[in-house]
Amino acid sequence: MKALVYNGPGKKSLEEKPKPEILHPSDAIVKITKTTICGTDLHILKGDVPTCEPGRILGHEGVGIVEKVGAGVGSIKPGDHVLISCITSCGKCEPCRKGMYSHCANGGWILGHRIDGTQAEYVRIPHADTSLYPIPKGLDEDAVVMLSDILPTGFECGVLNGKIKPGDSVAIVGAGPIGLATLLTAQFYTPSKIIMIDIDNNRLEVSKRFGATDIINSTEGRATEKTMQLTDGAGVDVAIEAVGVPATFELCEEIVTAGGIIANIGVHGVKADLHLEKLWSHNISITTRLVDTVTTPMLLKTLVSKKLEPLSLITHRFKLDDIMQAYETFGKAAQTKALKVIISA
Repeated sequence: MKALVYNGPGKKSLEEKPKPEILHPSDAIVKITKTTICGTDLHILKGDVPTCEPGRILGHEGVGIVEKVGAGVGSIKPGDHVLISCITSCGKCEPCRKGMYSHCANGGWILGHRIDGTQAEYVRIPHADTSLYPIPKGLDEDAVVMLSDILPTGFECGVLNGKIKPGDSVAIVGAGPIGLATLLTAQFYTPSKIIMIDIDNNRLEVSKRFGATDIINSTEGRATEKTMQLTDGAGVDVAIEAVGVPATFELCEEIVTAGGIIANIGVHGVKADLHLEKLWSHNISITTRLVDTVTTPMLLKTLVSKKLEPLSLITHRFKLDDIMQAYETFGKAAQTKALKVIISA
C-alpha cells in the first residue's frame, strides 16, 4: 500500500509499505477514505517529537471503512463507516476510567507517533471498540475528519480547560486550524469578546468570518498593548495558546487578567519562560492537556444538528498520490492560505 513515511527530521517520502494485519484481538483494519495533515505532523518533521522514530507512517486523523476486526471486537464490524480518533483508548485502565484517554496505559496518542498512522491506504486501529466512532448517516466525510483531532483538541484543551463562561473576554493566540477550531467551539459558551491574535492577515480575516469580535496582527510587537486597550487595561479572562512557541506562551502571560486562566494547547518543542516575578500574586491558573477526545460523541451530535460547521476549515483537497504537494501547501500556509487539507486515498 502507499503511505507517507517519516524518515528523520526534515525527511519524508511516499512509499510502498505492507498492508497492516490484525495483531491483537481488539484490533481493526480500516481502509482510509479521507485523512489530513496536522500541525503536530510538522512538529514531528522538525524533530520536536523525538519519541517518533524514523520509518513511522505519519497521520492520526481520518475516516474510513472497517475491513476486518479481531476476535475480541464487539461493537465495530466490517463494513462500518467510522471516524478514527486521534487518541487510542482501552477504556479499562486507571487513566481511561478517569476520562484521561490520552494517558491510556495501552494507547493514548500512538497513531502516527509510536505505531503507524492514517496517511496511508490502510491503518490498524488498536482497541477498536473504544477508538472508532460509527458515523451517522448523511454527514459529510470531509467535515467528520475535523472531529478526529482539531475540534476536540480546541474544545477540550482550550475551551473546557479555559473554563470559558458567558460574558468572559477570551484571547486566542494563533489563528491556525487549532486556533480556529477553538474559536468555533468557544462560541458554545457566549463569551462577550473573542480576540484572535496572529501574524497572518488572511487567517485573521478568516477569524472574523468565524465569529471573532476583534483581531490583532502581532507582527509589530504591540499585541499586549492592543489587547489591554480592548479590555480597558484589565487583560482577558482566558488566554489560550494555540501555536507552541515560547513567544506566544509568554504573550498569554502578559495579557491574562488577575484571576484569569492560561490554557495551553500548542505542542512545545523548547522551553518557555514562566514570569513568576510578575504573576506570583495574580491568582492565575495555567492548564496543560493532551486531547482526550472524551467530547467526540457530543461534537458528532453538534455536527448532525448543524450547530457546528467545520467544512469552513477546509481550504485544499489532494489525492494520496499528491501528499508531498499537500505537505508543501500546508507547511507554507502564509503563502498558500491553507487551513486544513483533505487527502483522499
